[in-house]
Amino acid sequence: MRGSELLAVPNVSEGRDHAVLDAIGAAFASGGARVLDVHADADHHRAVFTLAGEPGELHGALAQGARVAVERIDLRAHAGVHPRVGAFDVAPIVHRTEAERGAACAEALLLGHRLASDLALPVYLYGALAGGRARAALRRPGALDRLAPDYGPPGPHPTAGATLVAARAPLVAFNVELAPPATLDDAKRIAALVREGGEEGVPGVRALGLQLASSGVVQISTNIEDPARATAGMVVAAVARHARVSGAELVGLAPAAAIADVAVALRNRQTLEDHLDS
Repeated sequence: MRGSELLAVPNVSEGRDHAVLDAIGAAFASGGARVLDVHADADHHRAVFTLAGEPGELHGALAQGARVAVERIDLRAHAGVHPRVGAFDVAPIVHRTEAERGAACAEALLLGHRLASDLALPVYLYGALAGGRARAALRRPGALDRLAPDYGPPGPHPTAGATLVAARAPLVAFNVELAPPATLDDAKRIAALVREGGEEGVPGVRALGLQLASSGVVQISTNIEDPARATAGMVVAAVARHARVSGAELVGLAPAAAIADVAVALRNRQTLEDHLDS
């Protein structure tokens, strides 16, 4: 990893139009960020970018990409299985070490201010910058209607909604696929069991049950928010106690140690270490 670079993992609500995604990626790059990875999914109708950039500059690169997302994505015509609140939906700044935490927090706050002032987006903080408030809580139906944003106007942008911003350590976005004859109801039931707080909850894991329209595949979509406490293999094992697992998919990049124990077929084994200098 170059010098003092931070990471960012912006998620945009577009997973089908690659011309739009190319334009957003080009805007990130023109602002000085390195685009390490882009993961797009048509069923989720979502793309996850992984960027690297210098403190003091990374928030500006993110704002340039956000401008293109706001110009090119209209949530009024959006339909995908992944929950969302905005066109430029989530924009966490990622610190890989404790020494980087302060810089990541400062960069996230600068980003929130910039998105609000330049693009009139209401920005809601989550995680450590918001007293531990969970991103999932902000996505619940009607949650933002009752909550004043941390930056920006009191109501959503007419076509681009709102943006969620945080500073956090790396997490693992990971989908576990269930073999037939599992149903969407099965996936939702299992997700409730294995997410943190469930009867068989895996520490630090968020989980949703989803079905992909293009293939009929039923999956448990998870975020492993603390890879030091739980691995992708632990999530697979927890799911496998309730249904046969046919495969898994890594979304974006993850620390190598967090996916090393996955024993089922895994699409995309790219790691942060593959893309960053040690």
